[in-house]
Amino acid sequence: MRIFIARLAGTPVFDPAGDQIGRVRDVVVAIAGSAPPHVHGLVVEVQPRRRVFLPITRIRSAQTGSVVFSGRLNMRRFEQRATETLAVAELLDLGVEVGGERMTVLDLAMEQTRRAEWLVTKVAVVPSTPGIGLRRRGATRVVDWAEVHGFGAVQKDQGAANLLVAFESMRAADLAGALHDLPDKRRVEVAAALDDVRLADVLEELPERDQISILSRLSPERAADVLEEMNPDDAADLLQDLPAEQAEALMALMEPEEAAPIRRLLIYPENTAGGMMTSEPVVLPPNATVAEALANIRQRELTPAVAAQVYVARPPIETPTGRFLGLAHFQRLLREPPSTLLGSILDTSLDPIRPEFTLNQVTFYLANYNLVAVPVVNEAGRLVGAVTVDDVLDHLLPEDWREQEDRHG
Repeated sequence: MRIFIARLAGTPVFDPAGDQIGRVRDVVVAIAGSAPPHVHGLVVEVQPRRRVFLPITRIRSAQTGSVVFSGRLNMRRFEQRATETLAVAELLDLGVEVGGERMTVLDLAMEQTRRAEWLVTKVAVVPSTPGIGLRRRGATRVVDWAEVHGFGAVQKDQGAANLLVAFESMRAADLAGALHDLPDKRRVEVAAALDDVRLADVLEELPERDQISILSRLSPERAADVLEEMNPDDAADLLQDLPAEQAEALMALMEPEEAAPIRRLLIYPENTAGGMMTSEPVVLPPNATVAEALANIRQRELTPAVAAQVYVARPPIETPTGRFLGLAHFQRLLREPPSTLLGSILDTSLDPIRPEFTLNQVTFYLANYNLVAVPVVNEAGRLVGAVTVDDVLDHLLPEDWREQEDRHG
């Protein structure tokens, strides 16, 4: 049976009882000269974002849609050895030579031998023609491993097009975890290959040092474009971690209307409501209807916490708004006729918080009233943003919590 490794990435992994315990993220192989590499096992991601090793000898079946293993899974975090290579992360997009022609690795295939060993026997390649996309129709070739030369070479610019195909179905948080585990060179190559929106989503999920490392390797113009695609509060947090001169230079390259909300957030101390809030909650005027409100909170890019309520204010409805009037919870919206005006169903029983509220005050407020978000209003009565429960959690947890979750069981 021949299994193409890139297609295996993301496949659900099931234990002997039939319960899903994670997903395949990579395949561990040992390259030794021209002989087909032995497959040592799979890197499986289990929750919460922990990568563990599953020996190939424990695989009972591997096919499209599922991998089933026998025995128990060792939950110790996977650590790559010096003699091991990650097939997906390190070999896809590698420039190689086949019969004197420059080619790019598209995929690799592993097969089980009569001795029950798994070997990488085949390599799918496409011509490395400058300026032409890798996936030209009819250009793919599948050749024996021994025909390919160049797997041991260190390449300055490997590219990441085919690696991204293997990663394309991942959620931003999972892709961030995969990026964090890549060697520094590959991490930079993958980040450079992502489009601005996808990279912005991934940066929001990465530890601070990874964010700074990736952003500093981009051209200033590209970095400014990515910052424009980030949520203003996440972009502000990232800019606060950069040297002041670099942060100001990046904001100067941003479109003024994109930089303005970030500049407003940067005036507040980090551990206050103003420093934590998003400046782009869902805001509508009082004469908007329930139907309009529901259409607004259906937007895919909104997090569940931001979409949990609609804030109502006098125009202008961009923050800082006109006078804040109250809010409408999404559950109330579901119970009202679509033509109902928002001004008639406002919840005015909860007082908004001020930008200077401390982290402890905001945490107490959310817990006391069982809320997932709270409006932030300035001294003039204008809505300037909203603090969501995920904003609070980010500030309550240790700065390196995204890395700690891998180290603690």
